[in-house]
Amino acid sequence: MSKRRETRNLISLNRSPLARKIIIFNLLAMVVLVAGVLYLNPFRDSLVVQRENAIVVEAELVADVFEARLPKTAPVNLAAGDGIDVVDTLSGIQLPSGSSLYVFDAAGNLLISSDDVVTAPPADVTGGHDDTRSTLLTDLLSRGWGWASSLIHGDEEGAKVSTQVIAQDLNAELRPGVTRMDTRRDTSGATIFSVATGIYQGDRIVGSIALTSAAGEIDHLVRVEREQVLQMFVIAIIVSIGLSLVLASTIANPISDLAAAAEIGGERHARKVSPARVRIPDLSARPDEIGRLSGALRGMVTALYDRIDANEQFAADVSHEIKNPLASLRSAVASLRMVKKEEHREKLLDVIDHDVRRLDRLVSDISNASRLDSELVKEEEEPFDLIHMVDNLAQYLGDQAKQKGVDFIIDLPADPIVINGLEGRLAQVFVNLISNAISFSEEGDAVRVWARRRDHRVLVVVEDTGPGIPEEALSKVFKRFYSQRPEGQFGDHSGLGLAISKQIVEAHGGVIWAENIRPTDADVTSEPLGARFVVGLPF
Repeated sequence: MSKRRETRNLISLNRSPLARKIIIFNLLAMVVLVAGVLYLNPFRDSLVVQRENAIVVEAELVADVFEARLPKTAPVNLAAGDGIDVVDTLSGIQLPSGSSLYVFDAAGNLLISSDDVVTAPPADVTGGHDDTRSTLLTDLLSRGWGWASSLIHGDEEGAKVSTQVIAQDLNAELRPGVTRMDTRRDTSGATIFSVATGIYQGDRIVGSIALTSAAGEIDHLVRVEREQVLQMFVIAIIVSIGLSLVLASTIANPISDLAAAAEIGGERHARKVSPARVRIPDLSARPDEIGRLSGALRGMVTALYDRIDANEQFAADVSHEIKNPLASLRSAVASLRMVKKEEHREKLLDVIDHDVRRLDRLVSDISNASRLDSELVKEEEEPFDLIHMVDNLAQYLGDQAKQKGVDFIIDLPADPIVINGLEGRLAQVFVNLISNAISFSEEGDAVRVWARRRDHRVLVVVEDTGPGIPEEALSKVFKRFYSQRPEGQFGDHSGLGLAISKQIVEAHGGVIWAENIRPTDADVTSEPLGARFVVGLPF
């Protein structure tokens, strides 16, 4: 199982552009960092400064050795060997391995060099250790870096000449009281440090020496250091790739799983592939954006399936509601062909007219209900005075109540209450509630519309003194197509009004509920004195 999961992860990473980007960007950052270290090369600069200072000190010490062997007062001619044995003095000097010492007379002529005599054994500057630590990989990397460096910088300034020519050139530029220092490359391209300084008898210069370092000693040290950096670079690359793979697996794989689940849900024949619902992986336990994304996708899918279920139920309810008037129409039309009496024909025509108007009303309400969600999203909310809107509606509908012999009472605050919403849609809610209250009221009953502030909400209440709402219907009145009307009003309503009202109110962040008005709240078994619908809206 573990091997199968690892194989799956590797396959996912191989196919994942995101995983490849993570690895490439991490490697690029590492390459830029190492290239910057090698490009700046502070280690080499430090070594160069130290070696230059050291070789100057070495040259001055050698000059002091020659000066110590000179006579104090007798005239000296190094070329003739007056006062000092140059060969003997030179053979007694211990030079660093690979260094060369050249002795010149006062006229600048080369007298002898350390290559011509046997000097003291060279000092072991390595301490017995071999600094040549390299591998095939680091050799290749070092050569690659040298090639890239030569492209960027080109050859360093200075002609590639022998150490003897370097010494002679430097000695030719020597002035009394001045020590000359120069850094060049020899014929093989290795870096050589050279110093020229005078040999003095008192204040008179009687000759000079030129000391050159071993060819490429700094280059060797820098190469060793560079190889160590490159070795660490290889290790860092391996670690970076490993961490990138882990990071990619924790990011790319979950996102890939989420995308695959979403793609299955969007396929044309997804139902044929899997009859079950699409399952989004539950990664909500992760405390990061992927966990949030998983939770959001799961919530979205749940809401989508709830909407699909609601639409399917809505379609079934529509089919059921349309079948009733259609069956009545079919029966009336069939009977109309057989009825001979005119009075019976008139009754059947009245039934047909009633059912046609019922169908028309039902289709219109269904159309409005089906478009409501999209229209609520598209329409822009604006601030408006809720009290002014309810008062205008109450004034208009109050005339209908009075024509029916129903008392209409308006009890609204004098101060405006401004809310943010869709005025036309909320007006549709209150028209429906007030019209329902009037339709359930008989002559002598009363309808009351009042509003009050409650903290950060405003409550608008529509009450009537009609028969009230049956207890078993209190939980159903806001369902689609539910309608319980007096006998004379059968078929005049589709049963969608309260369902649409609830949808509009909830879209505004409000609540709506229905309850019966009783003599006392404690006595729930008493006959209701009427019905009350309450709408609570935030402001």
